[in-house]
Amino acid sequence: MAEKTYVPEGETAPVSQIGATLEALAATIAGRREAGEESYTYRLLTASPDAVLKKVMEEAGEVALAAKDVEGWATSSVAAALAFEGGAGRATEPDEVAVQLPPEYGEAVDHLRYEAADVVYHLLVVLERYGISLDEFAAELNNRMAEGERPEGAVRLYDEYVKRGK
Repeated sequence: MAEKTYVPEGETAPVSQIGATLEALAATIAGRREAGEESYTYRLLTASPDAVLKKVMEEAGEVALAAKDVEGWATSSVAAALAFEGGAGRATEPDEVAVQLPPEYGEAVDHLRYEAADVVYHLLVVLERYGISLDEFAAELNNRMAEGERPEGAVRLYDEYVKRGK
């Protein structure tokens, strides 16, 4: 698959791209509390909670549909390659087939990434709306990992705040 990311020349990449990006996005979202009605994020933060919660659900559904598209292009391409190779008169194992994925596969992957970003954005708006910091959210995720899986120095939740399924 083609390389799709880069760091602009003259800039130094942070240790964690996702961490730096989420922190910047969370700060932008928090700053929009003062933006006024012309800001989409302001409206999500201040209007009825149903608006932002509906968007999270809608975007999550779009991620699922986009992932199914990716899967469909991948499996149909593998099936076509197997049928072509098998039709040439010899039995072919799936791992022996060189599969050329169509351009639509890459487009579907790009669309999945786009929809996933929508989910994360709307989720961060929900977290901001209800006062959950990125550190608190990270602690929740870190608490779900076993001791050897967590990054060294990872923030964690105090036991009294760990709620599993209420």
